[in-house]
Amino acid sequence: MSEPQRLGAERDLYRDTWIRYLGYANEVGEAFRSLVPKAVVWLSYGVSSSYVLADAIDKGKKAREVPGPEAGRSTRVTVAVVDTFVWQSLASVAIPGFTINRVCAASFYVLGTATRWPLTVRKWTTTAVGLLAIPIIIHPIDRSVDFLLDSSLRKLYPSVGKPSSS
Repeated sequence: MSEPQRLGAERDLYRDTWIRYLGYANEVGEAFRSLVPKAVVWLSYGVSSSYVLADAIDKGKKAREVPGPEAGRSTRVTVAVVDTFVWQSLASVAIPGFTINRVCAASFYVLGTATRWPLTVRKWTTTAVGLLAIPIIIHPIDRSVDFLLDSSLRKLYPSVGKPSSS
């Protein structure tokens, strides 16, 4: 969503609409971890993982509809699904979730050792720090996952385009 949509380009439901923010649900869950039951955090991972799966399926369907030789269609679909699934799993769920978890844990620890704030204030401050970190970490993680996949997995299959990060 950070790049302006090209004129005449089809709008991608999973990248160009509010639905994209469902991929960040687990980061919000991690930010609120100190305030909510663990089940809520796990539910946030369920929302993010469902987003990842839905986007991968959508990219597979779009790859199937691309005109081209029938012989390469299944490969094209498989590559689109695998590439999208791996990219989104890393860039939207695993790495950001871990990062926000550690930012919040470090914040909570520092607040506990450096202040005499009440526990409730420390928990809410930790949550605020986690929420504020989300927009800061997104683009560096997206670029890093692009580099990682370009340097590894994407060398194994023909270039069919990579997921456009948001």
